[in-house]
Amino acid sequence: MVVVLAAGQARRFGGGKLDADCAGKPLGRWALDAVAEAGLQQGVIVVRSAPPAFASKAEGWTILTNPNADAGLGTSVRLAAEQALLAGRDVLILLADMPLVTVRHLKALTGCDTSAATRYPDGATGVPVCLRSPDLARIHDWLGERGGAASILQGLEGLSLVDAEPDTLLDVDTPEQLEQVAAKLRG
Repeated sequence: MVVVLAAGQARRFGGGKLDADCAGKPLGRWALDAVAEAGLQQGVIVVRSAPPAFASKAEGWTILTNPNADAGLGTSVRLAAEQALLAGRDVLILLADMPLVTVRHLKALTGCDTSAATRYPDGATGVPVCLRSPDLARIHDWLGERGGAASILQGLEGLSLVDAEPDTLLDVDTPEQLEQVAAKLRG
């Protein structure tokens, strides 16, 4: 099951970030298109009470409202885990504000036999991440308590780490960063 997290406030951006134009389409649409290009099934988009337009217009995707979005990203990760556990499925979690994540990276994560996380250039682990259902069952209670998946990932035995191509893990928090990634996508 694919889960795209889109419930942030976009304070540093000034609001409306995921619907902002990024190289010809809404910023949040890039994540959905990468999922489609990777041959993965549409899944769930976790949103705030007022979903961004890109999510509302996303055909085939289920919208899940996070009533606790103000409490942080960990609450959206927890909802994603709950959805996957209910469905008895593994979960691929990615962020809607990371438009440069490649199809190759998503396929590498989902192609691992174990849970797999992205290894950042500084050695940190994080999203996108693919969690296998046995690991989801073990970590479910921790999600939300620790604020997100990063600290939990460090404790998973057998976790595969997948390095991303240079500059593909940039996320957009400011209008200046939007311009940077838009230029890379156009170039």
